[in-house]
Amino acid sequence: MSNTLVGILGLLTIVAIVVTLFKSKTQPAVAFIAWPTVLALILVIAGRHSFDDIAAMIKAGFNSTGPTAALFVFSVLYFGFMTDAGMFDVIIGKLMTLVGDNVIGVAIVTCIIALVGHLDGGGASTFCIVVPAMLPVYKRMHMRPTTLLRIAVLAMGVLNLMPWAGPTMRAASVLGVEAGSLWQTILPIQIFGIVLALANAALAGFQEKARGAGLHGKLAELEGTIELEEQAKAEVNDLARPKLFIFNILLTIAVIAMLIWDVFPSYYPFMIGCVIALFVNYGFSAKEHKKLINLHAGPALMMCSTLMGAAVLMGILTSSMGVDGKVISAKTMELPADAIPSVVRCLANIVSSILPTSLGKHLPLVIGILSVPLALAFDTDSYFYGMLPVIIGIGQAFGVEALPIAVAMVVCRNCATFISPMVPATLLGTGLAEVDIKDHIKNSFFYVWIFSILCMLFAVIVGIMPL
Repeated sequence: MSNTLVGILGLLTIVAIVVTLFKSKTQPAVAFIAWPTVLALILVIAGRHSFDDIAAMIKAGFNSTGPTAALFVFSVLYFGFMTDAGMFDVIIGKLMTLVGDNVIGVAIVTCIIALVGHLDGGGASTFCIVVPAMLPVYKRMHMRPTTLLRIAVLAMGVLNLMPWAGPTMRAASVLGVEAGSLWQTILPIQIFGIVLALANAALAGFQEKARGAGLHGKLAELEGTIELEEQAKAEVNDLARPKLFIFNILLTIAVIAMLIWDVFPSYYPFMIGCVIALFVNYGFSAKEHKKLINLHAGPALMMCSTLMGAAVLMGILTSSMGVDGKVISAKTMELPADAIPSVVRCLANIVSSILPTSLGKHLPLVIGILSVPLALAFDTDSYFYGMLPVIIGIGQAFGVEALPIAVAMVVCRNCATFISPMVPATLLGTGLAEVDIKDHIKNSFFYVWIFSILCMLFAVIVGIMPL
């Protein structure tokens, strides 16, 4: 089977997954498992891979998403315990006092928290900071959680340009330059992007206000809304621990600090946080602990299954195979001549080969415009280690320097990082926000695309990218 045919099959698999999700035919976990499995069977029947190869690829996929799955389970439990203990009620009260009935203010505060929270460059940790803190406020203000995600992911995409963040480091390694040097080049774009992210937050606030969001908006006046909120509060009131608010705040700060410190595996801070939260807030009672865990087990299990499904997707689509039968990481820029390239590498070669030669001199602009749609089909490693070197090679044939191509791919793809189902942190964020991945993509895609194009046009205006 030719690499071109494999790339086409990979594209069809991704399209099938997206269509299945958008038409609500099944849950993400099922789609992430079913369609890649069909692709794997075709590859085996065609003689490209053996069943042993497929098994190794799936195991490699679990190695990449397993830690995120553990992080999700224990972060859901931890923030669930904190919600039950009433910690967020106090925080919400303070925020509501600060912003009042100002929907636009809530949106801008969300953006600021996401910008500050993403200074460490970790998508999972930022979602764990932003979503649990702001989701209760959005519910109280009758604002859509999809809007919360849209504001957060655009802010995170801009901050993801930091030199210690993954995409910038990957692009710098392909270029053979220091990440700090590449960052200095794109710093003006990042500053513009921060301003644009705040403007997007304000726009989202106006849109929510027009819908009738707010403490006293038309949505709040819908029959039964207030009564249902009061009933929900009464049901969990016996779990509240208002006297332990200070302790719970300090514990949460410590958990997040451990997460940012990045010495322990990302899931361990929430594991130990859950243990401490249970014992301090609810004593040494196995019955009480079981009750609390069961209370939040449903969402944790659902999202964990989605991440496990994503492991199958990632493994089958992004794994290249060596002649020794071992999986070659997507981080490998140049595969051995006798290696079998991954599905997404084959897809990358197709994308690069169909770019019109007439647009060769404008390659940075072309790839910049295509970066957001391509983000839905490529994980970060495959995009930068698999596609970027190929695109740079094509650019050289037209006399286009490598730097503008890298800038276009870094800046424009970063905007779309956290709407891609190929990025585990995206699944974590949607799970915490209680939003289907399809709704997140549908609500954010065109805003992200326009955002990326505006950043690219700014880069052209200031001379960072050629026209």
